[in-house]
Amino acid sequence: MANIKSAKKRILVIATKTERNKAARSRVKTFVKKVYAAIEAGDKAAADTALKEAISEISKAASKGIYHKNTASRKISRLTKAVNKIA
Repeated sequence: MANIKSAKKRILVIATKTERNKAARSRVKTFVKKVYAAIEAGDKAAADTALKEAISEISKAASKGIYHKNTASRKISRLTKAVNKIA
C-alpha cells in the first residue's frame, strides 16, 4: 500500500473509475446481446429497436473514453450489418 497521501488518493480515484468503466462495458454488452437475441429470433422490428438502443450505448461509452472511437465504430458497423442481413 502507498504511504504518500496523493498516491493513496490516486488508488481510490482509479478504483472508482474502474468500477464506472466496468459498469459501462457491461451495459454495452447487455444491449449487444439483446440485438443478437432478436436476430436469432428472426424479429426484424425488435432487432431494429435493439440496434438503435445499442448504438446509443456504444456511442455514450466512446464519448466517455471507455471505448476508442474506432472500436465503437467497428462494433456499430458489425451490429448494423448483422441486423441488415435478416429480412
